[in-house]
Amino acid sequence: MPDLPYSVDDAIQHLSSSDSSMAALIHAVGPFEGGLRPAPSPFEALCEAVAYQQLSGKAAATIYGRFRALTDESNPLDPILVANLPDEALRGAGLSGAKTVAIKDLAAKTLDGSVPGQAELAPLADDEIIDRLTQVKGVGPWSVKMYLMFRLGRPDVLPQTDLGIRKGIMRTYGLKEMPPPKEVIRIAEPWRPYRTLASWYLWRSLELGDDALILQGG
Repeated sequence: MPDLPYSVDDAIQHLSSSDSSMAALIHAVGPFEGGLRPAPSPFEALCEAVAYQQLSGKAAATIYGRFRALTDESNPLDPILVANLPDEALRGAGLSGAKTVAIKDLAAKTLDGSVPGQAELAPLADDEIIDRLTQVKGVGPWSVKMYLMFRLGRPDVLPQTDLGIRKGIMRTYGLKEMPPPKEVIRIAEPWRPYRTLASWYLWRSLELGDDALILQGG
């Protein structure tokens, strides 16, 4: 995978020195094994994100593969082509009615410029990108944050509503229940400007056995 546009070593050093519980988690999980997965366009990345919503990886990959089979798979996904696909074809690929509406709206907003291309998007701040892309029906802040983290490599993204992040914090900090999103934001404050990497480690914490993580307390 391509390198991230920030230093993982610097991020780990900052997280470890600013938060003892995060330091223990990083030690328990081990080296960072993530990476950047660039997309040809925001349109293509968000079409995939919509297809994957609320499905297991295997089921979503099958449906997205069927959707891409309706297009020219040898080239980047074309919003004009998608806009002209019959709804019945998208439904036949396994996309729900809501996802069909979302992908059609995404194509329309890409064509009218509401969803910008990669070059226009790149210099925008994270919040600006979230504001622009959540104009699309069925695309919420969580989906855009996944795009920012894993497609653009933005270093300081926190998906505070994510169930895995909240469970990871509960385990790592020895909490009795999952923290609400506002509490996630508070706990994550020392992680700035590397909340993306901290989030990756929190997701990985869910794969650890109970004896692997040394709880430091909240």
